Amino acid sequence: MSRWNKGSGWGGGKSARKEITTLIVIAVVTIILWHSPYGGYLLYPFTILSTWFHEMGHGLATMLFGHRFERLVIFPNGSGYALHLSPDPLSRISIAAISAAGLLGPTIAGCLLILSSRTARNTKLALYVLAGALLLSTVVWVRSMVGWLVLPFVGLACLLLAFRGRMGTQRFAVQFLGVQGCISIYRDFGYLFSPGGVLGGVPQLSDTAQIEQALLLPYWFWGGVITVLIAGMVWWALKRAHR
Repeated sequence: MSRWNKGSGWGGGKSARKEITTLIVIAVVTIILWHSPYGGYLLYPFTILSTWFHEMGHGLATMLFGHRFERLVIFPNGSGYALHLSPDPLSRISIAAISAAGLLGPTIAGCLLILSSRTARNTKLALYVLAGALLLSTVVWVRSMVGWLVLPFVGLACLLLAFRGRMGTQRFAVQFLGVQGCISIYRDFGYLFSPGGVLGGVPQLSDTAQIEQALLLPYWFWGGVITVLIAGMVWWALKRAHR
């Protein structure tokens, strides 16, 4: 009999397979909804959340390289940008790393959430940490109405679950949010293999095109590398979580 309490993780065998199947079903349904005519409206808060993961990846990487993370803007259509300021030109390595962080950041966050759901204590802690990050970032960096409306709502919902939710509900919520982070790149998978587009009427290079400019190899090559890294991280997280 599998047990899940403060001191233990998931059980093995059928219980583990059931958990993995549930996560896969959530992922597939989410991807289908994202690409259906009205599914995006049903998942709108999670679309904004995936953009937040992405842009926070850029912003936090910027700070790690000693630059100033100025603001995070999310548009109503789910696109956005993270603005950073630096008195000195960025090095090629920092440009590549900051660009890659936006693509890998959501998957890293999602994998950490899935791993945290192994125990009740870590699941509750993950809800507190995610809620705190959402609320703090809204105050410090977010500078758009959509972000001000949606992100605190999700953060407060996480707090409510952490305080009042049943263990099973908390675990499902953390798993669901983890899946949203892991698969968020599939909301617009072509972006990985695109040279760029238009944001707010201004032409913009894609993240992989930014990496190309910094490290020379073509953007589609870096799109492939990041796709493999994302798949590897998700596989490792699922294997580790259900060991």
